[in-house]
Amino acid sequence: MNFTLWLLLWFCGVTLGQEGLPQTEVTAETGSCFPDMCKFLKEFGAMKEKQETMKEKQEAMETRLKETEHQVLELKKKVEASNIAFSAAAGGSGHIGPLSTQTLIYRRVITNVGNAYNQHTGIFAAPVPGIYYFTFFYHAGGSQVVSLALMKNNEVVVTAYDHKTSHDGADNGGNAAFLQLQQGDHVYMRMGANSHVWQDNHITTFSGVLLRPL
Repeated sequence: MNFTLWLLLWFCGVTLGQEGLPQTEVTAETGSCFPDMCKFLKEFGAMKEKQETMKEKQEAMETRLKETEHQVLELKKKVEASNIAFSAAAGGSGHIGPLSTQTLIYRRVITNVGNAYNQHTGIFAAPVPGIYYFTFFYHAGGSQVVSLALMKNNEVVVTAYDHKTSHDGADNGGNAAFLQLQQGDHVYMRMGANSHVWQDNHITTFSGVLLRPL
């Protein structure tokens, strides 16, 4: 910027200095010096314009780069959010129940990718909207009633039931369902009144997985 200003001042000085010269001298001086100066100024202006264009392109590239980085981060968040799966077992020993109707808590966590299952409450809270798949299995003594229900919020989805018998030593059963959930929906197992299941680290399980976000 200082160099350009100096050139302009110099040009003006030469021009003013020529006002006192005869017309013939001015014409000669202009013909010998001014064409080179004009050419130089044009080349300088073109170079400056090219630099400004390159600067604009560089700024545009930096903007696109930032946008791409933001999109990558958003995609990474979506991928991480879509990795949801859990399996838990009713750990311990002995049987649970017969009690009044209650939420069955599976305290032994086998896997809990995404930390959407709460081992203290027995409730799975959907972190993202999507299609989920849930399964549950139980083991129980044949001398007691088994009544289990897969719950979505306060709604019964599917159940598993077994009657009390005097000749059946043990029972095994379960059920499964695909569920479309919204973010924050709760899914859990409810054990019916006066029923029981056997608790163990490897049987009587509850599992779920996100198949596809919506």
